[in-house]
Amino acid sequence: MLKVVGVETYYGKVKALHGVSLEVKEGQLVTILGANGAGKTTILKTISGLVEPENGTIHFNDIRIDRKDPEDIVAMGISHVPEWRRIFPELTVYENLLMGGFLIKEKDLLRDRMEEAYRHFPVLRQRQEQRAGTLSGGEQQMLAISRALMLKPKLLLLDEPSLGLSPLLVQDIFATIKELHRSGVTILLVEQNVNHALKIADYGYVLTTGKIFLSGTYEDLLDEEKVREQYLGEGKYTRRADLWGG
Repeated sequence: MLKVVGVETYYGKVKALHGVSLEVKEGQLVTILGANGAGKTTILKTISGLVEPENGTIHFNDIRIDRKDPEDIVAMGISHVPEWRRIFPELTVYENLLMGGFLIKEKDLLRDRMEEAYRHFPVLRQRQEQRAGTLSGGEQQMLAISRALMLKPKLLLLDEPSLGLSPLLVQDIFATIKELHRSGVTILLVEQNVNHALKIADYGYVLTTGKIFLSGTYEDLLDEEKVREQYLGEGKYTRRADLWGG
């Protein structure tokens, strides 16, 4: 479904991605892991058209998208849940969901998508007239995911969905991600919580300084001594907080 080949992305003169290549097959949940500043968020921004790559190609369902505008990429079926949620704080929960369904013209279909969002996260129905900026961090994350699902994306990009949440809410968010995956949604997940991410993923990529360092299944990566030491807090690297970030 998604094929990224040799992508190089810059911020000004700073090179953030160094020839990154990865694949996501239809129906998969693929995760990207890496330390703070490794380039994980940049990969998602490049795929969704928020940042344009200097070199390399990105194909989505055999169509090249690396030079398309973000709104065209959304219309093709890619939805992006950004880091730190980025909901519209002054709008209500209901209005945020309307923004997510901006391409839907049929009122019945829009209503059905709203109902689906409320089924995934019942608390949003209770909060639908509440300003989004007054929601808790966990509720804002639920809203951000629901907003992205309004267009029934073929590919869902999730950037650090557990960031800043309590352990209990992290469990809830990952349970929802797992449920979405089981329902058939293809997901590319950037996540700092390694154990949670790898346990639900079909495949994982480990990124370091803008390059793919390792890739494999959960079992493959657990067998890699370097991953255990650097990313799972084992061995000589024991301070996970020093290694993980956005």
